[in-house]
Amino acid sequence: MLEWLVALCIVILAGLMWPGFKYFGTESQSGALLQGSSQQTTKGKTGRCVSEQEVGDVSQAACDEKARSTVALICKPSALANYLLKHCRTFSNYSPCVGWTWRASAFLQSVYEACWPYDSPVQFVRDNLQLSDDGLVALDWAVPSYQKRRRTSSHSTSPVLLIIPNSFGKFTRNVLKLCETALSHGYLPAVFNRRSHNGTPLTTLKLQQFGDPADLREAVRYIRHRQPAGRLYAVSESTGSGLLLSYLGECGSSSYMTAAVCLSPVFRCQSWFENGLCWPLQWALALYQKICLSRYKTVLGENIQTDTLFSSCSLRGLEEALFCQTGQVDSAPAALTGTSSICNTSGTWDAYWERNEPLRDVDEVAIPVLSVCAQDDPVRGDAQSTVPFELFETNPHFFLLLTGRGSHCGFSTQPEWSAAGAFGAAGPAAAPNSGMASRRTNWSHRALLEFFRATTDFFAAEERAKQLAARRRGLGGGAGGRVFRHRSVSTCKRVPACSHNIHAIYNWQRSYTR
Repeated sequence: MLEWLVALCIVILAGLMWPGFKYFGTESQSGALLQGSSQQTTKGKTGRCVSEQEVGDVSQAACDEKARSTVALICKPSALANYLLKHCRTFSNYSPCVGWTWRASAFLQSVYEACWPYDSPVQFVRDNLQLSDDGLVALDWAVPSYQKRRRTSSHSTSPVLLIIPNSFGKFTRNVLKLCETALSHGYLPAVFNRRSHNGTPLTTLKLQQFGDPADLREAVRYIRHRQPAGRLYAVSESTGSGLLLSYLGECGSSSYMTAAVCLSPVFRCQSWFENGLCWPLQWALALYQKICLSRYKTVLGENIQTDTLFSSCSLRGLEEALFCQTGQVDSAPAALTGTSSICNTSGTWDAYWERNEPLRDVDEVAIPVLSVCAQDDPVRGDAQSTVPFELFETNPHFFLLLTGRGSHCGFSTQPEWSAAGAFGAAGPAAAPNSGMASRRTNWSHRALLEFFRATTDFFAAEERAKQLAARRRGLGGGAGGRVFRHRSVSTCKRVPACSHNIHAIYNWQRSYTR
């Protein structure tokens, strides 16, 4: 109840400030950056590959409207980038809400998406996974409300969509709508819940650090053990992208994933915790996090200073109190941090982010990653200082879909959009369900599903081309060709490298189901 009162106060405050500040202030900044991105497309040395929506520019007002509705795909030129530009039509088919409507305000749209309830027809079946240190994380499998069978067969070939919500663990409208859309396109959505999030029991005195992918790695192993025949895709929203990027960087080619998407990610997390969020939003998020931790106040008091924790009014103060405590109660071990050293200097904050910065191992990422961002995102901040454009211009695995408007995990479109157009681009194993197809699909969700489909088709075509080339080389070699004809075609396929021994892990057999 308290969080709703806080959200109401924020909405009223934003409503008073928006007409004179938010609406006009973000327009010029969005146009300046996106026009600058478009102008650099003619420079070969920049390494950018930009696709933008064509809008008329008869007058200056029309130019401003074009900047607001422009969608730019910023990436290093490659065969995959050209394939995406050709087959992902949703990228350039975006019409954001404009004019004097509350949805045109990035601030109000962000608050609405984070706080307003959503009547979703999706239900969840929970798996509580026991980890190697006896801790628990949860996987919430989304199922339609009309489906009688609550479990899917382990022999199912349907692709699995792993959804990582924000680092505060709140199920937003964006997550619920994404589960609904994924189900209608034939995916098996599974939402990852960290320790103590969304009713997950806290069975150990260890909380998950911001960018520690150890728990996520075990959850992915369980998914591969349960659905070995289906492809695995991943989507993260907001600050949850830090965990996904950390996992992809540490695991590299052993991530088991085909492609990943980050919706409104926060890239430079240390600076974001320090001064990247305006005080009303920061105070509301800190309050929500303290409410979630209050149920564990007694047990957490054994290892940390709870007075410092619950008196903090900033996100940095909470993070330092949980993982960078300057002193400990009764000389208890540093169980929350998972390390044996005690944080007793101001430099420990920097050391903490050396281990948890999402982009620390970004060069090891081995799958295509699409980041969907809006220039007017009030949570991430100014795009010129918070988005690492050089990463997308130099790394062929990273793609940035930058819009002029869209807020934070919002991307609301004009009401003229029809439900039929929302399902024009189906992902793998697309099988729209009649019970959900009547709802309008979020533009960012259509874009990410189209990205998954395009990358899957691209790699399938590349694999077929390699097999055909290998077969031609074998057939052209005389006696060697006769030997090749008796071989299985699977010998041409590359076996993915994997350092995990799935059958040696038995904790999954003790998983609890609710």
